[in-house]
Amino acid sequence: MRDYSWLNHYCLNRFGSAAALEARLPQPLPDAQLRALSDDRYLSLIALRVFRAGLKHSLVDAKWPAFEQAFFGFEPHKVVLMGAEHLERLMQDARLIRHLGKLKSVPRNAQFVLDVAQEKGGFGQLIADWPVTDIVGLWKYLAKHGSQMGGLSAPRFLRMVGKDTFIPSDDMVAALKAQKIVDKVPTSLRDLAAVQAAFNQWHAESGRPLCQLSVMLAHTVNH
Repeated sequence: MRDYSWLNHYCLNRFGSAAALEARLPQPLPDAQLRALSDDRYLSLIALRVFRAGLKHSLVDAKWPAFEQAFFGFEPHKVVLMGAEHLERLMQDARLIRHLGKLKSVPRNAQFVLDVAQEKGGFGQLIADWPVTDIVGLWKYLAKHGSQMGGLSAPRFLRMVGKDTFIPSDDMVAALKAQKIVDKVPTSLRDLAAVQAAFNQWHAESGRPLCQLSVMLAHTVNH
């Protein structure tokens, strides 16, 4: 794999200036803000990510005020009490995206949020305290304990809330292949560890957050 100086030089050439490059790069939120975000907002964002999966984001986002109303503002203590009959009634609500599997995931994820909050003092504590040098470990934790949080849902959710993470998008995977870090979409523990190690090295060389390195790497793919 190439070092950070190559990555930086490539992106500077592609965008023409340091200012143009910086304007394209995301900024993670500080840990204090991640801790301060309330559990209901985390549950809302988990649900939003689940419903966005496979659908046009603008369509889901336009319906989200109705979801907020239907799910009691995503207050976990209320949502967790929603049983099968309640969810069946929501399946008749034309304001919502009527996907039973995704609707069922919301109270399940409410229980997940409550369990973490009971242990940590708040869901944001888990998110803030998890070291970015093992961000793939947090992906695996969310996929294991959450509902419908596998695949790209965990890293995309983390990007939504502002936690520093890379995302194995199609372009980024193509770039990882070009760097001979992986030879396919990283899903195995071995491949994920290899990707994490590469990003940790670039982070150590540059001081840049993973989310910025992720975007920069994706831009090394020629279109």
